[in-house]
Amino acid sequence: MAETLTIEETSTARPLTSAVPLRSIVVLVNPLSGGVGDGALEAVEAILADYDIQATLIALDADNFDARIDEAFDAKADALFVLAGDGTAGTIAARAGPDGPLIAPLPGGTMNMLPKALYGTADWKKALRSALESGTEVPVAGGRVVDRIESRPFYCAAILGAPALWAPAREAVRVGRLRLAWLHGQRALKRAFTGRLRYTLVGEGPGRAEALVLISPTISRAMEAPTGLEAAAMNTRGAVDAFRLAAHALFDDWRRDSSVRTRPTRYVTVSARSRIPAVIDGEPTLLDAEAEVVFDAVAFRALAPAADAEPSGEEGV
Repeated sequence: MAETLTIEETSTARPLTSAVPLRSIVVLVNPLSGGVGDGALEAVEAILADYDIQATLIALDADNFDARIDEAFDAKADALFVLAGDGTAGTIAARAGPDGPLIAPLPGGTMNMLPKALYGTADWKKALRSALESGTEVPVAGGRVVDRIESRPFYCAAILGAPALWAPAREAVRVGRLRLAWLHGQRALKRAFTGRLRYTLVGEGPGRAEALVLISPTISRAMEAPTGLEAAAMNTRGAVDAFRLAAHALFDDWRRDSSVRTRPTRYVTVSARSRIPAVIDGEPTLLDAEAEVVFDAVAFRALAPAADAEPSGEEGV
């Protein structure tokens, strides 16, 4: 059973941020998440002991996941800190929405794109101290992929189309299941260049692409203001083009590739002859044959340093 710990006030407290009130916080920790590591609960408790704040630690586990999330929100704390995988952080941010408590998604996952954008580090200990000592309310833009079945929020990126089929193969390699990775790779190769998306952006006529990538302004290098999603339509004519695009992604700005076309948008419709493979904030899924993507200017409110704040050089301890 998950254990809940309460940190007592300390007489030698380090200063807390003055930008927002932080009287009480809840820290949700998934000790089994890939980016967290052994001893995370004890490490969080040790860090929080340096601050004059009422803090409750909640350990997440698969058997009581929903109940623990309910417990965190029922606490009515000023902020919820999430040290877990990207999917868990996204679930909690989606539940909070723009009117809920401040959310601090610490880098406890594999890719950590959103935490890196918010805190400038992949070290969760540094990010925790940064949020506590210099955090302010930061509106986080995002999007929603909506089909007949459900609405799926994202805060980093959504990849729609056949290239998303490579995601299960990549994940299988990451966890060492090489045969499964090979099987997923074979499936991806069979479908990689056979299906094309039909899409329509606001203010434009219909277009077709091998894949459509929608990127949140929070992580986009092309968007200077959160006025919409960066839409990137990718058109490859075969394996040679695909490998060239992959090389650009590794060594250059992939937007410079001749097979990529980008523009900002607030609304997109997509369709295909069959169900559309997708990766939404790192999570593979299958959409209906028709879907839409909607921009949310304020998807949730994060507790993070202001965009113009100086990054901290302190070691995570």
